[in-house]
Amino acid sequence: MNGGASTSSGVRAAFSYCVKQVRSYDYHHYLCLLELPLNMRKSAFALRAFNVETARAMDVASDPKIGLMRLLWWQEAIDKIYSNKLVDHPVARALAHVMSEHKVSRSWLKRSVEARINDAQREITDVPETIDELERYAEDTTSTILYSTLESGGIKSTAADHAASHIGKASGLSLLLKSIPYHANRNRNFSYIPADVAEKHGLLVKQGGVSEVRVDSREGLCDAVFEMASVANAHLRKARDLAGTVPDEARRVLLPSVPTQIVLDVLRRVQFDVFDPRMSRGVLGVSPLWFQLKLKWYSLRGKY
Repeated sequence: MNGGASTSSGVRAAFSYCVKQVRSYDYHHYLCLLELPLNMRKSAFALRAFNVETARAMDVASDPKIGLMRLLWWQEAIDKIYSNKLVDHPVARALAHVMSEHKVSRSWLKRSVEARINDAQREITDVPETIDELERYAEDTTSTILYSTLESGGIKSTAADHAASHIGKASGLSLLLKSIPYHANRNRNFSYIPADVAEKHGLLVKQGGVSEVRVDSREGLCDAVFEMASVANAHLRKARDLAGTVPDEARRVLLPSVPTQIVLDVLRRVQFDVFDPRMSRGVLGVSPLWFQLKLKWYSLRGKY
């Protein structure tokens, strides 16, 4: 009896850790997950906390090699979880509990961490060639979390999966744009603006066979951001065009469309200047109250 109580206590602590991680490092998605039915929240927080762990692996490491090792550790941890082996990490324990109760495809989690490993292995000056590459990265790292959340809730819908694909791409692209100043400060190179877009707007510099994206023109950067934001917006529109065929129980899982829309709206307001200080205010550039009201409006009306 004591062993069972101890196990139960450990699982509760693991899920509590997941909630704290998401609230601390992914606040806008934390607010989205609070709109889910109670029976879906545990799984959703565990999956989103896994995303937090892998997304931050390179940022929190003092050495890129350590960050890569952390991602490789998560790659192995997923295999262990699905082999019913104990992994001593609160997020891994929460995921193991989710997998024991729900059928969530291993492939989605593997695909997510492998995409981040491939990204971590890129050289700082290894610029993505096309925006298609970034769309695939966004789907692999963002859409997969939505697919897994739908699965954990027992929601089987091709329309919902299709909408999740588009929302993941839109969300991933918009957040990459918002993170440009951060990556610029770290690497002094805009590695998430693809070469074809950068070259079109005069931002691509080629030296010794190496391509780098630099801000020689703020106007050029704004034009590049506008082009990428337009692609994200197109994905968001496609997702919303499917709303009539998406089952009601799936719509709250797709609420990350709301923070994506907010990022795109703020970008438009600052004329696509990602260095405008208004981009970093509040929650994704808007006041926390406005963000929560907008999210609640969509949630109560069964929209996304």
